[in-house]
Amino acid sequence: MAATVETSCSEFLNWDVESSVCNELKQEKQLSASQRRFYSFCRRKSFAVFVASVQNGCQDKGTESWCCCGQTFSEHSAIHKHVAKSHNSEVQQLTEAAYEHLLKQLEQEAEPPKERKAEVADISAWIPDISQVSEENLRNGPGKVLLYYHYCLLDDPHVICAWQKALCEKLHLTGKIRVAAEGINGTVGGTHVATDIYISAMLSHPVFKMEKEDFKTSDGGAECFTDLKVGVFKEIVPMGVDPDAVSYKLAGTHLDPEEFHKEVEALLANRDSSNDTILLDCRNFYESKIGQFTRCLAPNIRKFSYFPDYIDQNLELFRNKKVLMYCTGGIRCERGSAYLRSKDVCKEVYQLKGGIHKYLERFPEGFYRGKLFVFDERYTISSNNDVIADCRYCSLPWDQYELCSTQFCCQLVLSCPSCRKKGRTACCPSCQRKGETQDKEASDVQHPKEECECTDTRARIPQDV
Repeated sequence: MAATVETSCSEFLNWDVESSVCNELKQEKQLSASQRRFYSFCRRKSFAVFVASVQNGCQDKGTESWCCCGQTFSEHSAIHKHVAKSHNSEVQQLTEAAYEHLLKQLEQEAEPPKERKAEVADISAWIPDISQVSEENLRNGPGKVLLYYHYCLLDDPHVICAWQKALCEKLHLTGKIRVAAEGINGTVGGTHVATDIYISAMLSHPVFKMEKEDFKTSDGGAECFTDLKVGVFKEIVPMGVDPDAVSYKLAGTHLDPEEFHKEVEALLANRDSSNDTILLDCRNFYESKIGQFTRCLAPNIRKFSYFPDYIDQNLELFRNKKVLMYCTGGIRCERGSAYLRSKDVCKEVYQLKGGIHKYLERFPEGFYRGKLFVFDERYTISSNNDVIADCRYCSLPWDQYELCSTQFCCQLVLSCPSCRKKGRTACCPSCQRKGETQDKEASDVQHPKEECECTDTRARIPQDV
């Protein structure tokens, strides 16, 4: 049992893009970061409970519907939109009650502070001797960003967490690292000297049997992240499914970039006879919007934690199909393919080893077109000149994301330089209006991000059948 509310409920924390791009805005909030996450969690659950309360399923016909305010809704998107617009106050009351109950429960479960094993464990043997390396070389000069993950059994994730924090601070690295009993997942930035030392330390650690090939690199540095975040979590990638229930060990067959390239090539060449194969993008909609493989299926989901529900609602789409999956660096495919295979509907499930990162190293002008979204201050990296997205306002080709200009909104917006000069810097019309009349004082309670028009009008779990 962890000694703080945040670590004792790490399974509730969803480390997605909003947490990385809104660091400075969050400092202005009265609630702590963990409290805001708990509140958002309660909001989602309360919304789902309200929708379920008006459900009127027709089990004999295999259909479902919702009856509310004298109307009948047959689609998820319709009832979600209705509840969001007409019953916000009821959902808000449910949310506040659930939030208070959760906080009381956490207070009761929290143990008195005590010295953790991580604080007394000797991690000095895992810290490399860098006495011959100058601070100048560690802090300044050309740099890069590392992206990696490794699944393995960790007896005490807190010890590994303490080691990672000490190592990164010593090397002046910034970034985000998730540690769990199932392994480690990280992305860090620093100088070439610092990141090379970091890789060597990871390769020499007795627990991690990693290879240099496991690290994906791109141009960048410590400035690509606002700070260093190292924490212990239930999952090293937040899918929202207990690793003990669906293990990464059930993952699909790994294909190296060359093998994956041939599979996609065959898929594109046999357009008329390729209905038995699905090229599945496991990422979020804002990622696939600016870059994707040709003829892929890109779910319109906002978080990877929605992916399991997406699979559940679209099982017939995958039945007896050969599935080729891909994501940024490969880690989401590990759990995503395992979940899909657990449903026992697909003929075959394959995944791109090393993700888009490794594919672009081998095929920069291959079948992946557009930018690659990354979860740091760069937002994107590119290997080709294609622009497949467009401006939110004028529809001209544009794929450079920026944060919505409305205070406390964490949505990303594609607004070209011409439109930004005209003041069109918000993610949607409602945020644009808020920005024009916005009071400088922060409200006492943060409005959940799902209330933004961008997500309010999108089905939380789309059906693609």
